[in-house]
Amino acid sequence: MTLRSLCAMLAVLAVSTIAGAAEPAAVAPNHGGIGIGAGIGAGLTLIGAGLGIGLVGWAALSGIARQPEAKGPIQVNMIVLAALVEGVAIISLLVICFALVGKIPGIQ
Repeated sequence: MTLRSLCAMLAVLAVSTIAGAAEPAAVAPNHGGIGIGAGIGAGLTLIGAGLGIGLVGWAALSGIARQPEAKGPIQVNMIVLAALVEGVAIISLLVICFALVGKIPGIQ
């Protein structure tokens, strides 16, 4: 992911949060950058999970290339570690979603 695409995504998040905040104040109080914070948190979670799984796969492939006879145990460990990284990513996304409940109008 390039810096240009990351900046574009942040700009879209900022504009969508500002546009959502244009509703009348009587509907709900202004919650500032909750949407931006949740978007950045979710993005960092997914980037971290992608990097983690990529590093696990890279290390496993380099280990298999060095010792082809140890292919079975290396693959098992790779799958377990990838599942753990993915589990952490899912849990962090759930925490972000539960933190948003009741904070943004329309999400109950």
